[in-house]
Amino acid sequence: MTDHLTIRPYTPADEDAAVRVWARAARPAHPFVPDEGTGVRERKMREVYLVHADNWVAEIDGRAVGVLGLLHSGTALPDGSGTEAAAPGTETGAETRTETSAGSGPEAGAEIGGLFVAPEAQGRGVGRALVAHAAARHGALTLEVYEKNTAAREFYARTGFTEQGRRDDDEYGEVLLRLVRPAATA
Repeated sequence: MTDHLTIRPYTPADEDAAVRVWARAARPAHPFVPDEGTGVRERKMREVYLVHADNWVAEIDGRAVGVLGLLHSGTALPDGSGTEAAAPGTETGAETRTETSAGSGPEAGAEIGGLFVAPEAQGRGVGRALVAHAAARHGALTLEVYEKNTAAREFYARTGFTEQGRRDDDEYGEVLLRLVRPAATA
């Protein structure tokens, strides 16, 4: 675990730092996504995901190094995404989308709509801390990750996620894997 790591709620003042973390993590993770980290995808990040998801910022010594976006059951984002469509995400950057359990609280579950860690902070426990934060708040977790994003798939396997299905992503013609992490039992 990284010393001086803090996870706190996202505020609108974090927008530029969060977008920088996302873009820098997503580009190398998604070389098959045209214009990843820029253009329309950046605009969606700013105008949809950072506005409508339950976002958290990971900081090391006061500097943003990670972003976690959670979607709760029934969350529908203005662009039509949420529990029924794609949203950006994973530690190294991956496309994520899943369905979640109904309700709220530690046993209800949530979807990780996006989890990004700045490249220089990867391997320092930031992503693991963000997953633990999400699990402590919501119990069971789900997400989708591109099959080609092997680094993210390995990270999620190490943090207790298992594959529960797969589907073709209509937008990019890539395979998305549905991953699930059950709530911890006492």
